[in-house]
Amino acid sequence: MDIPRKSAARKKKIKQAIYLAVAIVVVGGITVGVSRLERADPTADGGTLLMDTVKRGSMVRQVRGLGTLLPLEIQLVPALSEGRIAKKLVQQGEHVKSDTILVELTNPVVEQAALDAESQFRAAEADTSSLKVQLEKELLDQKSSAANVEAQYKQARLEADVIESLYKQELKSKLERDLAEIKAKDLETRNELEQKRLSIAADEARAKLKSQEEKVDQLKQNAALKRHQVEQLKIRAGIDGILQLLFVEVGQQVTPGFTTARVYNPNKLKAELKVAETQVKDIALGQDVTIDTRNGVIQGKVIRIDPAAQNGTVTVDSSLEGELPKAARPELSVDGTIQLEKLDDILYVGRPVHGQERSTVGLFKVDPDGVRASRVQVKLGRSSVVAIEVVDGLKEGDRIILSDTSQWDSAERIRLK
Repeated sequence: MDIPRKSAARKKKIKQAIYLAVAIVVVGGITVGVSRLERADPTADGGTLLMDTVKRGSMVRQVRGLGTLLPLEIQLVPALSEGRIAKKLVQQGEHVKSDTILVELTNPVVEQAALDAESQFRAAEADTSSLKVQLEKELLDQKSSAANVEAQYKQARLEADVIESLYKQELKSKLERDLAEIKAKDLETRNELEQKRLSIAADEARAKLKSQEEKVDQLKQNAALKRHQVEQLKIRAGIDGILQLLFVEVGQQVTPGFTTARVYNPNKLKAELKVAETQVKDIALGQDVTIDTRNGVIQGKVIRIDPAAQNGTVTVDSSLEGELPKAARPELSVDGTIQLEKLDDILYVGRPVHGQERSTVGLFKVDPDGVRASRVQVKLGRSSVVAIEVVDGLKEGDRIILSDTSQWDSAERIRLK
């Protein structure tokens, strides 16, 4: 029977401890070595990335906004009289003149009032003619009476003068002379009274005639007003243009002031652009605007800037100058580009996806060999629609990645394939 030796077991345990220590040292060394190795750069498909080269020169600052074309001259056509819609004479979309009748109303009360006013005016005119004849007759009678008295006075005056002459020759008595003189004086007084009466009669005739004529004028104006009210039952366009909307139907009752139609001038349109509120600070009246209708380009000027923002945008109105494209019409969607200013002799590059104006961002600059790109801190300045000013961090000729690189935020370099 074998008896185990204590020295052999001891040697075995020593070997195991040595092996374990060596294993620990080897694993530790491998771990340290691996930790000291550089991490592999992430790889990007260079064919799918948008890149641009930093340039030096002039950059035109622009702001872009989406919008629509709207009429600059709009006529809202109200009903000027109460009535019921009898006829619609024009359809939406038709060209109209300022005097084109759009719809006709009926109102028996207004129409009857016009007939009554016209009748009263004609009757007053007839009364005026009759009064003129009557006054002329009365005035002629008064003139005849005055002329008769004047003739009698002149005859009596002559007789008195003759008797006075004969009295001086002692051919007539004093009594005959005095009687002739009294008669002449009496007729002289009557003649003066008749002349005054004639003058008063003429003034009275003129006053009566003037009063009647004023009445006729008043009735004439009233008749004209009533005729105008009847004419207002025919609702006209008011301006030359196109009937855009008609808000009434036959049989509908309308009141004064009710909007019946909307007419616009197709030759006078404006562009209403919606610009992001963060980009509107440099926009000013009179700046050049390019309007793209997708069927043609029109030049214009900034004519109004809304003082308030709504839903993150500010409304900017632009005039349209020159001949409009045939497809230009209200509510047409357009793109507008506003020219802010021209910057000369600056460094600029295409606008990165996350490159905001006057900010510092990390961008990947492509190495000269084109194999890798390294992250650099770039200070950006004033921006445009597709370009932005480079203030610091890049030089002319550098190529940078403009695409979204947020997936490599933790990397300082990327490999391009």
